[in-house]
Amino acid sequence: MLRLTEIKLPLDHAAEELPAAICQRLGIKAKDLLEVSIYRRGYDARRRNRILLVYTVDVSVANEATVAKRLAGDRHVGSTPDMAYKFVGQAPEGLRERPVVIGMGPCGLFAGLILAQMGFKPIILERGKAVRERTKDTWGLWRQSKLNPESNVQFGEGGAGTFSDGKLHTQIKDPKFHGRKVLTEFVKAGAPEEILYVSKPHIGTFRLVGMVEEMRGNIEALGGEIRFQSRVADFDIADGQVRGVILADGSRIETRHVVLAVGHSARDTFKAIYDRGVYVEAKPFSVGVRIEHPQSLIDTARLGPNAGHPILGAADYKLVHHASNGRAAYSFCMCPGGTVVAATSEENRVVTNGMSQYSRNERNANSGIVVSISPEKDYPGHPLAGIDFQRYWESRAFEAGGGTYAAPAQRVGDFLAGRPSTACGSVEPSYKPGVHWTDLSQCLPDFVVEALREALPAFAKQIKGFAMDDAVMTAIETRTSSPIRIKRGDDFQSINTRGLFPAGEGAGYAGGILSAGVDGIKVAEAVALDMLGQTASGGSRGESTEW
Repeated sequence: MLRLTEIKLPLDHAAEELPAAICQRLGIKAKDLLEVSIYRRGYDARRRNRILLVYTVDVSVANEATVAKRLAGDRHVGSTPDMAYKFVGQAPEGLRERPVVIGMGPCGLFAGLILAQMGFKPIILERGKAVRERTKDTWGLWRQSKLNPESNVQFGEGGAGTFSDGKLHTQIKDPKFHGRKVLTEFVKAGAPEEILYVSKPHIGTFRLVGMVEEMRGNIEALGGEIRFQSRVADFDIADGQVRGVILADGSRIETRHVVLAVGHSARDTFKAIYDRGVYVEAKPFSVGVRIEHPQSLIDTARLGPNAGHPILGAADYKLVHHASNGRAAYSFCMCPGGTVVAATSEENRVVTNGMSQYSRNERNANSGIVVSISPEKDYPGHPLAGIDFQRYWESRAFEAGGGTYAAPAQRVGDFLAGRPSTACGSVEPSYKPGVHWTDLSQCLPDFVVEALREALPAFAKQIKGFAMDDAVMTAIETRTSSPIRIKRGDDFQSINTRGLFPAGEGAGYAGGILSAGVDGIKVAEAVALDMLGQTASGGSRGESTEW
């Protein structure tokens, strides 16, 4: 097949206009166009009065070789790549060792699924509960201010991505099309097929719940085992080799292959591996607030007269400003038509995040507006110092919110003027269990306040009304990414601990559902190859494989 890119058509074009445009591009007659498959559909909104749909398509045509040769110089026409997923191996019969996957967010879920599909019968350990029980606990915080530290937005089946917008786009390089495998498995599990071709696919929380359950069932049907409420408390590491994991209840699982896919909030696990000598380094992340505007304001600013068009849906945005104090302020995890949610995993701390359903039809748009920080400037001296930084400001936010898991909030106009807010205006905050109106400067670092006060008016030049007085800022957003990196080598193993495979967002190797799923696949492949190497040679690096 041939792949054609940059086919642009009007927003409301007739169905027959796409094949006609393909024939025109290829210089062929309609009868010679045999098959059309849409690979990607996005839109170009640079001219709001004339928004165009932009297609990438795969086509089968008569005399394909001749057509391809004639258009060899056209950079928008080429061969369709082979995107089919290819397993790196298959577990032999009688393999006694079982790999252990710690964490069942997107990374751990896909690591476990791929290992199960290759016959390795992984054991997946999840400290939280199954997704529906976890959902009840999460609503307990949102509705009743009751936090379960082991079952919440951060911990439990599906990971933090379950309570998010369910975004499935990423900017990672993906030459082997692992991202296509992720999307394909999601569709098999119940996601809408459109995620395979829309340019910015998303699923939403409610759909993710059922999909995660379906994928769990697939893993179990293939011989995998999933153990909920099984927190790993320690690691058995000897002579630079993982030999097993110890659970909080004192039980032990022997294994020489551990996928560490714990997410960015497993602070106790980070300390456990650091205490065992695993190499860990501090990495940059960002802190800031959630900001809410009427979704109608964003739609009008971004889409003009086409606001509300069913193909375009709720509009999003991506903003960045380089402040005069040397910090970058930028939008993060924008949730069109969504809500701001309580996302703490530790008692007496407040953390915010954003969430949308598939429909994206809530009244407000929300996004993180965050400021970059770094170990060198802001938390030097220890690999885990970023965790202490997060905890300090999360505790300050808890105090500023009144000490009840309500979040501190402030209207943008008051924030820019340097005065506390006392009530909401036209924009009603969506955060549950509620907000406490105050002055956010008491729970944000001074340099963050300075950068945000400069960035908001700058953003208003790109999106009219962004700095409106009644827009709501809710603090604090600290879990933008992991504060550490568990450094790994080309074999995906820790650089100083054999058999430990750091993976996903918590290890510092992903950011979002799709990239985490892709990393899970890569790590699963590395585990399989290492285990197959042991089996073939009777040992690996001189170590016995008997169990």
